[in-house]
Amino acid sequence: VNDSSLTIKWQTPESIGDSGLDGYTIEYCKDGTSDWVVANKELTPSNRFCIKDLTAGELIHVRVVAVNPGGRSEPGLLAAPVPIREIVDRPKIRMPRVLRSQYTKRVGEQINLVIPFIGKPKPAVSWLKDGQPLDTKRVNIRNSGKDSIIFIRAAQTEDSGVYEITVKVDSFEDKATLTLRVVELPGPPASVKLVDTWGFNAALEWTPPKDNGNTEITGYTVQKADRKTEEWFTVFEHYHRLTATISDLIMGNSYSFRVFAENQVGVSKTGAVTKEVATIQKTGIVYKPPEYPERDFSEAPRFTTPLNDRAATVGYTTKLLCSVRGSPKPKIEWLKNKMVIGDDPKFCQISNQGICSLEIRKPCSFDGGVYTCRAKNTQGEATVSCKLEVKQVILAEADKVKGK
Repeated sequence: VNDSSLTIKWQTPESIGDSGLDGYTIEYCKDGTSDWVVANKELTPSNRFCIKDLTAGELIHVRVVAVNPGGRSEPGLLAAPVPIREIVDRPKIRMPRVLRSQYTKRVGEQINLVIPFIGKPKPAVSWLKDGQPLDTKRVNIRNSGKDSIIFIRAAQTEDSGVYEITVKVDSFEDKATLTLRVVELPGPPASVKLVDTWGFNAALEWTPPKDNGNTEITGYTVQKADRKTEEWFTVFEHYHRLTATISDLIMGNSYSFRVFAENQVGVSKTGAVTKEVATIQKTGIVYKPPEYPERDFSEAPRFTTPLNDRAATVGYTTKLLCSVRGSPKPKIEWLKNKMVIGDDPKFCQISNQGICSLEIRKPCSFDGGVYTCRAKNTQGEATVSCKLEVKQVILAEADKVKGK
């Protein structure tokens, strides 16, 4: 049986006659009437038949007549009339996964939740909020045969709560709940106080905001401002404690502080400002230069580049070079064959940044010999020597004849 049809079954008669059965006729009439209607236009040989196009809610009497060449049998009648109605399917709510845990929205946002369900015939749907009937001025409910829609145009914190839906078919019902939380920005901390100031530091403490925005406070933002510039700078973000120490303040400046509360929506629009001002006092500071241990860098002369033996040509200026180090700066003397050269204009003596040179201008054969450079300071002395050979230019025979 459903809302528009009825299916019946019957047994074959015990006696069908020698000529056999031609088939069956199925007839029905509404309860309270005697107008029998033939359901099958043609005889059916089957022992099962479905009567269609019935009206839901009616009581139907059904009878079956066997037919053979000899005529119709006595009708077989159902013992009781059959009500035409839908087969009851137990109602079941299919709560979406996203609504099985707490559902969060911000203040002012639109809420449009669809909760599907099943059940036959069409279930009756009812809603409660925190155990009380819904305020239909704020919450709009739209029901169909397969789902229920809860709609709030602009959510407010008072819309938060536990919503319960009940779906009922006859004596069967199913219930489900969803938890809605509408949140907003928190208010500022209830109070903030400057506890202490010392050195270049200031200590603050504050209390949580009175309005947490209908959700947990996740942290605080702490800022400082110099009273001269009045520009705010962030010292701490996402700070979880109710006390803080601000360090590295500048001596001679005065500071104000403010604290913002923070939740999952964001940071409070305003902050709580300290009434007190933290002034970092100037203190007399005597500069004490660092002490360094004295080191003795004195060093006896030492030649780092020696003199090299060399040969020169008569009439061509030549130069001897060496390098020396020592502290204090050593005094340099040049000697020829162990005799001090002194201020002889034939020689040019230069000493610059440890490089010592002796220039011999247009040497002759008598300028050959052993040259010595001697370096001397308070720590000692050092010498280095080389041999200089001055050679005469050898002319070819043709050049000698020309010379004569």
